[in-house]
Amino acid sequence: MTEPLRLGIAGLGTVGIGVVKIVRRHAALLEARTGRPVVITAVSARDASKDRGVSLGDYAWETDPVALAKRDDVDVFVELMGGHEGPAKLATEAALAAGKDVVTANKALLAIHGQELAETAEAAGRVIRFEAAVAGGIPVIKSLTEGLAGNEITRVMGVMNGTCNYILTRMEATGQGYNVLFDECAELGYLEADPNLDVGGIDAGHKLALLASIAFGTKPAFDNVTLEGIQRIELDDIRHAADMGYRIKLLGVAQRSARGLEQRMTPCLVPANSPLGQLEGGTNMVVIEGDSIEQVVLRGPGAGEGPTASAVLGDICDLARGLRIATFGQPAATLDDAPAARTGLPAPYYLRMKLLDKPGALAKVAAALGEAGVSVDRMRQYGRADNAKPVLIVTHKCTSDMLEHALVGLRDTAVLEGDPVVLRIEEL
Repeated sequence: MTEPLRLGIAGLGTVGIGVVKIVRRHAALLEARTGRPVVITAVSARDASKDRGVSLGDYAWETDPVALAKRDDVDVFVELMGGHEGPAKLATEAALAAGKDVVTANKALLAIHGQELAETAEAAGRVIRFEAAVAGGIPVIKSLTEGLAGNEITRVMGVMNGTCNYILTRMEATGQGYNVLFDECAELGYLEADPNLDVGGIDAGHKLALLASIAFGTKPAFDNVTLEGIQRIELDDIRHAADMGYRIKLLGVAQRSARGLEQRMTPCLVPANSPLGQLEGGTNMVVIEGDSIEQVVLRGPGAGEGPTASAVLGDICDLARGLRIATFGQPAATLDDAPAARTGLPAPYYLRMKLLDKPGALAKVAAALGEAGVSVDRMRQYGRADNAKPVLIVTHKCTSDMLEHALVGLRDTAVLEGDPVVLRIEEL
């Protein structure tokens, strides 16, 4: 009989228990598909007495995940604890040192420490797999490292945080504001313990850094990701965007330019009739563009017990079959240090501002934009709100440097109430 692949699972939250359920429910199917049994030998969590809705009595128990990582009866260490420091990092390092392969759903750990962990794994002849770390049940890592390996990737973009997409689409559907829907997400359990990880774009930024590394052969560089959350998006922005045929998404974009690698996770306008524009609720979508395939669109559930556990099992099955791929698709030593491109490629922009009721105010706005070389494609002025009139401007394509120059000029006009809301318009 072929030797079983023995798993040690650290972290018995939603995803960990989902993995246990799949291994139990589909034991025969997993063996048929991989050619060997896949079994759990040991688990680890802080509280052994907690009722998790599934019996764990058949498995050895370790309260210390590092001890689990070192066990002789574990072949693959499955890290589902989360966090980029502390137990997750220590246990992953211990597993690699003990000759174990690692499967993880921990995007923060790899976005911040991925290069050093990949080098450690490869030096030890081990493998780190992390399909579940990006876009839940969508097989985007496998698509980039395997199915699209013959392409030069030109752009990767997508909606990678279901909570933000839920809030933005619900704002449009219900007419409720951001704060109301934020509270609704908290009640539904959609938010991380630190909500800023979701609404501030950090969670999605970790995912983008990992995709960019694989797509462009660069070291993961989360510090180079430009981040902006959805907290400033108002109902008026949702409505104005719809009037012009757009929808607002928290959109991650990674692409190379002559200046380096551009990585940004920011609210953007996308065409309402595009695949990204039609994305509803908590669903995720990743769009990959390459020189041979042109464009591939991957859509599916981005979180939850079943989808994320499914992605974990996909990695485990590959290891059971003997499939071994470098962490970021090529040897870690060959990954480049890509300079961060902060300016990015030219694009049109949406600006919403409140114009004070002063003589010549609109002319001063036009002059500030013109001085920076930013030309106006469309402009709309709405009825007065208190002492200010909402003004909406869509520019022609310009660089972010030109736009920053224009924003400085707009602040100096003294005819605006507060700072403008600025959103890039991403063409698909």
